[in-house]
Amino acid sequence: MGRKVVKVLVVDDEPMVCAHLRTILGSAEDIDVVAEAHDGAAAVESVVRHRPDLVLMDLRMPGVDGLTAIEGIMKLDQPPKVVALTTFDADQYVMRALRSGASGFLVKSTPPEHLIGLVRVAADGHTVLSPVAMRRIVASSSDEDAARERAKNLIGKLTERETDVLTCLGEGLSNAQIATKLFLSEATVKGYVSRMLVKLECTNRTQAGLLAYDAGLVTR
Repeated sequence: MGRKVVKVLVVDDEPMVCAHLRTILGSAEDIDVVAEAHDGAAAVESVVRHRPDLVLMDLRMPGVDGLTAIEGIMKLDQPPKVVALTTFDADQYVMRALRSGASGFLVKSTPPEHLIGLVRVAADGHTVLSPVAMRRIVASSSDEDAARERAKNLIGKLTERETDVLTCLGEGLSNAQIATKLFLSEATVKGYVSRMLVKLECTNRTQAGLLAYDAGLVTR
């Protein structure tokens, strides 16, 4: 049986970038670029109209930028996964995008042979962000003190076992890897993650992982 077709919306103010991404992603039988948009306002409208599974969102655009668009998309009923597109991985916009609900980011220079696989990973609900990149972004955050205080307050709601699972999320582990490490079933881990996201007021695993870093649960 083939994979489910992933519907993708590409958002970038440069039509050539959209065309490049459409060409690459269109070469995969299980990915369908359903639309493209060239500013944040059009991006939100396109999400409502086309109901994509995944949005590749440029962050720096004139007019309504990608950050504003991500915030708008996350307010929609059953929002799609959003992956930020950026030129520099240390861009402060990336941190704001992740805190707003993006499930990861891709540097625009990502090799074409890697892009399709990363889109599949993101569409499946996994974080498209390496632990190394996460540490670098958190370390460069200008609101580190406020983020640390908020994270500690939220994590105080968790049980000891939930905190263990959150630490594993911050380390970039999958549910299967967490299950092996903590001697749990994968179904049990999924249950923990679902409850944690509600307690932590997070929309996805990436935001929860950021909280693990902010609170100092993950430091390496």
